Formats: sequence, structure tokens, C-alpha cells
Amino acid sequence: MRSSYIFYLALTIFFISFKATKKVDTIVYNGKVYTVNEKFDKAQAFAISNGKIIAVGSTDDILKKYSAKELIDAKGQPVYPGFIDAHAHFVNYGQSLFQVDLFGANSWDEVIDKVKKFAAQHPNEAWIRGRGWDQNKFPGKAFPTNEILNELFPNKPVLLTRVDGHAAIANQKALDIAGVKPGQTLAGGEVETKNGRLTGILVDNATGIIESKVPETTKEDYIKWLTTAEKNCFAVGLTTITDCGLMYTDVEGIDRLQKEGKLNIRLYVMLSDDPANFSHYLKSGPYKTDKLFVKGFKFYADGALGSRGACLLQPYTDRPNWYGFLLSNKNHYDSMAKILANTDFQMCTHAIGDSGNREILNVYNRALKGKNDKRWRIEHAQVINQNDFNLFGSASIVPSVQPTHATSDMYWAAERLGPERVKGAYAYKQLLQQNGWIPLGTDFPVEDISPFKTFLAAVVRKDANGSPANGFQTENALTREETLRGMTIWAAKAGFLEKEVGSIEVGKKADFIILDKDLMKVAENDILHTKVVMTYVGGKKVYSK
Repeated sequence: MRSSYIFYLALTIFFISFKATKKVDTIVYNGKVYTVNEKFDKAQAFAISNGKIIAVGSTDDILKKYSAKELIDAKGQPVYPGFIDAHAHFVNYGQSLFQVDLFGANSWDEVIDKVKKFAAQHPNEAWIRGRGWDQNKFPGKAFPTNEILNELFPNKPVLLTRVDGHAAIANQKALDIAGVKPGQTLAGGEVETKNGRLTGILVDNATGIIESKVPETTKEDYIKWLTTAEKNCFAVGLTTITDCGLMYTDVEGIDRLQKEGKLNIRLYVMLSDDPANFSHYLKSGPYKTDKLFVKGFKFYADGALGSRGACLLQPYTDRPNWYGFLLSNKNHYDSMAKILANTDFQMCTHAIGDSGNREILNVYNRALKGKNDKRWRIEHAQVINQNDFNLFGSASIVPSVQPTHATSDMYWAAERLGPERVKGAYAYKQLLQQNGWIPLGTDFPVEDISPFKTFLAAVVRKDANGSPANGFQTENALTREETLRGMTIWAAKAGFLEKEVGSIEVGKKADFIILDKDLMKVAENDILHTKVVMTYVGGKKVYSK
């Protein structure tokens, strides 16, 4: 009798306990959960309901209090907030996946071979577009010229964009369509001419002359670009992307796809510096949905260091008497800063050279008048004069940086800047100290989309080949914790999203990833071997290995 009594008592307790548990959608348990909250606490489990995290704690506590339709055993593996890329070009990346892939080409001959192969495989393309070449990887490091493209494609326009998007080479057919002539000049750009003839090289604003003639994108192409880009992002653990510089028509397309359930990635959007965008958004203010936030305007101070379009205070070390240039009249930045200071929009400006950065830092400081929470950003903040670092902190200006730029540029940056000036370049630790936080991104497709390459470059200042052996200017390396924060909560904060995403905390959206290695402890040589096991957005699985 006693044994039967004990059995029924245990059964009763079980059912009472079962009924007492709160039903949720998903429970993640048995994990090494990096919450990335203010204290950088670690947990083992969390519960998700209606796409949001409702509890975080130990495996025992969560399983006692909650029951779920979906149980995810993390098997002791590390769980992180979904990675956030604080500066990228999501739409352009999607487009680049269906053009000639020129990234990593080590010679102009290799570029030509890739273009020929692409043309043979896509004979019906009206234009041949490509992206990714970098003359710094070619023998002699000189810009190429378009003679071979002219011979191979006399009747089909060709436009091949440099890796940074700030220069391109066009064949004669494309130049003729756009009406480009030898000796043509324009503000903020350069049409290269040698011996009285066009070489095909166009720098900064000059590239727009050709791009304006490219046929408009179809809706089908747009869907194909974005869904393919999203798939690749989820596979590397990216759940939120900052897209820097879109037209309002792009935003409308993204919004429609997200609302139709065809696009699940979260996007923070900066609108391009364009009158049509100002007209469309300035009166109505920022636009926000569950997965889309339009809150910034993207401006360009100067070009890129690699194509010598970055604006410097002193001449380029490897091009005497050449300073680069600003891409707009100085009054434009001042006038727009005054307008935006009275709105809820962020002003976000691409600035590479020390002169370009100084110009925008002074513009911001004049408009913002001291510390604030406007979170105006300088994108790249690549080369800073030592006398100007304090201008970030004085007006709470956010330096938005991309660690892999340092490890890509380190092979030739000193040639452009010289041994002293380069010390103020890619100075992430020094920039972090200004406000106590710093968002990290990749600038893809300029760089690879991989957050693991970002982590490696930030922490050990080496590239994917493990070079240089002792790291590049390691005094500006970030700690592992700082880097993870920069890829999650600080990247969220840079876009006013820190109350929604960027950490595993109660009330946040359930964007998280499970990895097969712990980035906080993994050996340096294994960082790039880390794989994403699962990616979740809003409690929904969007990728599984």
C-alpha cells in the first residue's frame, strides 16, 4: 500500500509541476550563453515566446519554470547574440553575386580571363558588370588601362568596379554611351587621360557618369539579389545589417519583401545623400517596422585610400603634390548638418583621409555643440591626425570602423601615408577610448562578409593568411570582449537598436546563434575555422548547418 501511495504522490506532484510550467515557443538549454549584457554575464538557457526572450538563467531553472514546443539542446556549445554588421552594403552585395567576381585577382590578365569566362556564360547580358579588382595586388601596382577590354568587347559596354567602390574601369563602348571625353573634369572625381586618350579609369564621382547609363534593375533581379545575400549572411551568423546608402525606392522594395515574408534579415538603412531622399523622408521622419529601421543619411567626405581619392592634410607619400579631394562642396556638409541637427535622423559620413575626417569632425562639432545622444557617425574614420581624436569624444561622435580594412590595407598603407602618418590609421583602440564603445562592420562587398575575419582582424590584427606574424600596429588591437560587443550590442547601439537586439536579455528579440567554437577562448589559429551551427531571427530558425 505504501509503495502505491508514494507512486501516486509522485505522479500528482509531476502533474502539478507540469501544469505549473509556463508554456513558451522555444527553450535553448545546456549552452554556454554569452548574454553580452552590461556585465557580460554568462548563462546556460533562455526561453522564447512570440519571438522575444522572456527568461534567461540556468538550465535547471528554465526547464523547471517553462515547457516548450521546441527544445534546443546547445550541447555545451557557445551561444551568442546574432552578429550585427554596423557598416555594409547589403543590396550591392546581392548584386555583386550575379556579376563578374574579381575579388582576389592578382593581375590584370586574371581579371580579363574572369571577364571572358563570364561573358561566355552570360551571352545575353546587355552590360558586363564586375567588382573586386585591386591594382595594389597587381605587379607594379598601377591602374590598368582598357585596351584589351576594347578589343574583346567592341560592341558591348563593360564596367568593372574597384574593390572599394570608389573607382572603376570602363571600356570604350561604355565611355561612348555615357559621352565621356578626354580632358573631362568634374567636382569630386577624376577621368583619367594619358597621352590625350581615355584609359577607362574613373575615380569617385566620375564613376556615376557611366553608372547612370546602366539599365534599370528588374523586380525579379532585385528579389534574387536580396534573398541570395540573406542566405549567405545567415550562414555566417549575421542577423542584422546596416546598409549604408540606399535610395528610397530600394527601401520600398525591401519593406515590401519583408512584409510579404520573403526577406527575414533585419536592416538598418542609411539613405543616400540625394534630393529625392530628403524630399521623401525629412518631413515624415525616420521609418520603422519590426525588421526595418530607416534613420540615417549617408554622406561622402572623400574617396578611398587605395585609389588615392582619400583627402589628406599633406600630399600622398607615393604621389607628390597630390592630396586627394573632397567629394562635395564644404558648404554642403555644413548646411545638411544644420538641417539634420533639428531632426531625429543620424548624419553618417564616409571619411577616410585625415583631412576628410577633420573636415567632418569640425562640421559635426559646430552643429552638435557638445556632448549629446544624436549618435552621428563617421563611417571608416580611417586616417586620423593625432590632434583630432578628441573631436570624436567632444561631440559624442561615433567612429564606425571595419577591422578587416586594416589587414587588407596594411600591405600598402604606409606607401600612401608614410611611417609616421600611418600610426594614426586604423586606430581602433584609440577611437574606442573616445566614447567607451565602438561599432564594428565589414563594408561588404568591399571585404568578405565573414564576422570571424572581423574578429581575427580586431583582436590579433592579422589577415586570413596569418600575416603579419606579430600583427599590424597591435597597440590598437581590441580585446575579445570589446570585439564581441562591437559586433553585437555596440553595433546595435550605433543604430539606436540596443533596446531590441544585440544581447540575450529579457525583452529583446530572440536573434541568436550557436557556434561550434567559443570565440572568447578559441586559439588564434582556429578563429577562422569557427562554424555557425544555427541562426535564429525572432525565435525563427533561418539557418542550420
